[in-house]
Parts: sequence; structure tokens; C-alpha cells
Amino acid sequence: MAKFSITTKTGDEGMTRLYSGEKVFKDSERPTVYGAIDELEAILGVCRVLAQKPDTKEALLYIQRQLFRINGELATTAKKLDKVPRVDQAMLDEMDRRRDALEETVELPNGFIVSGESLSSGFIDIAKTVARRCERMIVTIHRGGVIDNALILVWFNRLSDYLYLLGRHEGGEQILVKEE
Repeated sequence: MAKFSITTKTGDEGMTRLYSGEKVFKDSERPTVYGAIDELEAILGVCRVLAQKPDTKEALLYIQRQLFRINGELATTAKKLDKVPRVDQAMLDEMDRRRDALEETVELPNGFIVSGESLSSGFIDIAKTVARRCERMIVTIHRGGVIDNALILVWFNRLSDYLYLLGRHEGGEQILVKEE
């Protein structure tokens, strides 16, 4: 059996292939967005390593796996979407269920917080900000007609709320921002 190499040299001229096979520039809309989501997935991996609570670790792994599903959809053109799992109402319902359950256990602060209650919660807060950037990018390509699945937008909007709650769940003493 021939050994697989990570280096294909097909990207040496700034091109890449989408999951659905089409050749596009690496800086085009789809690779730009799914690259940002790759960054989020990697940060969530660090969060999972740092997390102190087993349920936080499980929640982070769940999110990471869902991001791969989303990236598959984002890397597939409309003609071939029937070949990949898509973000659907069941996926959104599961995110809502998880968020609602966590919100029942977290005492929400009465004001804005300063990040960094713990190392793990601080990294989860970083992941939340990257998720919000990804969400803005997804809005752009949705508005531009590159993708048509509005449930991806909804899921990402809920993701940042979920990550906020996970950060509070994982953290310790919360420090509020106070006006001077």
C-alpha cells in the first residue's frame, strides 16, 4: 500500500479543492469561513484539555464534532449538498437542549464579567469570541448567497451563548466590570 503524504502540492499556486471537489482560490469565501471554524475547533481542543469538569470536556467535544459537520456543509456547493450531513432542526434542537440545561445550573452574573476566572474559563471565553467572528463571517456568505441554510446562522448564534455559559460553569469567582 502506498504511503499517504499530507503534501499534495496542489495548493502551491493558491488553490484548494472544496469537499465537493470544485477548485477555488484559498482566499475565497468558503475556505476563509471554514478556516476560521477550524481555528475555533482547535481552540476548543485546548479548552477541552484545560477543562477541569468532565461535563465541560464532554460539551466541548460535542461542539468540536458539530463544527466538522458544519464545515462539511460549508465546503460543499449547492449542487452536491445531498452528499453531506447538513445543519438541521434536530441539530439546533440539541444545541438548545444543552444550552437550556446548562443555564439551569449556572448562576448568571448581574452585569458584565472580566474574563479569566480560571485558565480554562478564560480559554472558553476566547473560543466564544472566535465563534462570534465565525458567525459574522457566516452572515456575510449567507447574505451574499454563497450558502442558503439559515439554520447555520441560528446554530452559531446559540453557540456563543452556550460557550458563555460553559465559561461560567467552568470558572470560579466572577469579577464584574464596574463603572468608575
